[in-house]
Amino acid sequence: MKIKNIIFDFGGVLIDWNPRYLYCKIFQDETEMEFFLSQICNHEWNLKQDAGRSFIQAIKELGDKFPKYESEIKTYYHNWIEMIGGEIKENVSLIKHLKAKYRLFGLTNWSAETFPKIINQYPFFKEFEGIVVSGTEKIVKPNPKIYQLLLARYGLKANESMFIDDNQENIFVANKLGFHTIFLNEGVNLKNELHSLGI
Repeated sequence: MKIKNIIFDFGGVLIDWNPRYLYCKIFQDETEMEFFLSQICNHEWNLKQDAGRSFIQAIKELGDKFPKYESEIKTYYHNWIEMIGGEIKENVSLIKHLKAKYRLFGLTNWSAETFPKIINQYPFFKEFEGIVVSGTEKIVKPNPKIYQLLLARYGLKANESMFIDDNQENIFVANKLGFHTIFLNEGVNLKNELHSLGI
């Protein structure tokens, strides 16, 4: 296996993102917070912003449907930065060492409206040769087209690339496309995984 490129997902791999960091300060009742995050501003709703839908449109649609929670829905965008818990230090600390030997890229499901709020806050983003953001491209993982777009844009080959993600479906599609992969599920030590693969 000759790896030349390492491709990182961001949320859950290099950045600690969780809406509960924001909403635990808004809801007094944890049960109501979990209802809100599972039934209203849920993963499926957020993924549409990652696919390019504007937050203005997203907030209006939900606000019309759930007027009781209009304020909390608007907060999702206006106070979005409070969902960031910081960088995942043990993984970010690997980047400079890896850059000495490999080309580094990012492939992330992220809204084009919120990614600019964070990119300049964390210096490690500057270490990447290229970053593909789903909201900008209007394609989300695990759609094979976004992986293929990354390969074409930067002249990469899947079989020379290691893709790291915390979502199993994204890993499954990457494997089908010929990428080497690391599924960074809970309890996996990325440094040890890379070392075991000779990276």
